[in-house]
Amino acid sequence: MDGSKINGQQVTEAELLAADYRKYQGEDVDIYYNKNICAHIGNCVRGNPAVFEVGRRPWILADNASADDVVKVINTCPSGALKYIRKDEQ
Repeated sequence: MDGSKINGQQVTEAELLAADYRKYQGEDVDIYYNKNICAHIGNCVRGNPAVFEVGRRPWILADNASADDVVKVINTCPSGALKYIRKDEQ
């Protein structure tokens, strides 16, 4: 799944926030998470626990890995609960 798109279209921050995604800001990439659609498969925490750690607040730290690594993990999210917007592609 491409975590930068919804229905094949590039996502925007306004669309994500309107769809109940919460923003976790990073220097190179912003991560968006929607708890209402999360299937709790765990690809994120297994994929990079430095970025995604459920026992921590905030549980997502976007700057704890490179933007490329963050994107790779988010693209494994089967539910679409995780999305991203890269700042170097704007």
